[in-house]
Amino acid sequence: MTDALANATTIVRAAFLKIDPEVTLRAADSLDLRAHAKVSAVVGVPLRQLQQRRDVTVFATTAPLAALRGLLEVMALAPLEKTIELLGEHAESPTYDQLSEAVDQLLTSGSSIDDVVAVLAHAVGESFPAAAHCRRLLEERPAFSLPALPDVVAPTVLAAPREVSAEVREQRRNRREDEKRRRKSASSARPPRPTKAKGGPTRPDASVTPPSVTRPTSEERRRLLLTPLETSRFDAEHPLVGAVLVVDIPFDAQDRDQPDLKSKDRPVLVVAASSDELLVRPIYSNPSPARTLFQPWRRVGLDHVSYVGDERVVVANAGLEPLQQLAQLTTPEWNSLT
Repeated sequence: MTDALANATTIVRAAFLKIDPEVTLRAADSLDLRAHAKVSAVVGVPLRQLQQRRDVTVFATTAPLAALRGLLEVMALAPLEKTIELLGEHAESPTYDQLSEAVDQLLTSGSSIDDVVAVLAHAVGESFPAAAHCRRLLEERPAFSLPALPDVVAPTVLAAPREVSAEVREQRRNRREDEKRRRKSASSARPPRPTKAKGGPTRPDASVTPPSVTRPTSEERRRLLLTPLETSRFDAEHPLVGAVLVVDIPFDAQDRDQPDLKSKDRPVLVVAASSDELLVRPIYSNPSPARTLFQPWRRVGLDHVSYVGDERVVVANAGLEPLQQLAQLTTPEWNSLT
């Protein structure tokens, strides 16, 4: 597999470049985003921009992975159901030959290449048991071959400061001085405050109702939007949600420098969980367009600036006791990432 298709994130993005843009736009137009107030901005804003601007290439290369995965699931839903039906009792964990035969039958029954690519990329993005077979089909069959992603400049964390001319600075300084003089003049012209009459304290007028005091309500943790498949497998209210753990994450592709190395201990953010599985977002030391600055990196005990990936990875929960837990995100920290 080429370097451009080395990981699940790239495969999901490249699938949108492979699929006919009209197919993608029809799927996006079928979503009534205004009717779902709980859709997070990470998902809703890119999809609304796609509906308005009609630029699939920009969506594929720059949108957060959560938005891409959500739309890809909509596109893959119908052909995936047919594939599961064709696989029958082997649907849970098919062999490569079984999956390949089911794909051939799917095409024969009237499904398009776009349908098959959507199913295969969706399976890879969601880490299905047959994800490795799906990668192989995308690699070996020319009809399913995915294009390379164009080079995208990673956004900087901080915007570069704008140049301000000396003339503009002088104008701003003069405005501040004028404002100070105006306030000083208004203060000197203000009449003196009345002094309180000597004697015992006066009783408040019973007819005057004291102003009510509104106590600020604590911020609520934003609920994560899960796909229907994730909802069926995971609990978004699990006690581990919001925890930063260190778990063993399998590699998406073989490491050329260390071919025997199959996985790596990596910090992750738990976004949903079940009794035997965790749905996590890996945390990396290098930025990319598909990663967001992990602001609490120092507080949770990481020794360098870190970035949380948009992708969601399923890891086994069994045998992880005791979990190597670094910290629990606060509500503001959680909301900034969802």
